[in-house]
Amino acid sequence: MQEKIDKVIDTIENSDKIDVESKPLIIEKIEEWREEDNAVNEIAIRLENWWFEIEPIFAEMGLV
Repeated sequence: MQEKIDKVIDTIENSDKIDVESKPLIIEKIEEWREEDNAVNEIAIRLENWWFEIEPIFAEMGLV
């Protein structure tokens, strides 16, 4: 997992699509998550909750 986080940070640092001002803030947040044992679980829960909110919309469009 640490290797994946390192890869994400490297990608952010080398990205031309992310504002130079935003990069340090994003990397700082990722570093905070790296230090937290429950960070991956927190992200998974947030994504799951987000999906529960938008799944009906996709279902109405016939995409689910």
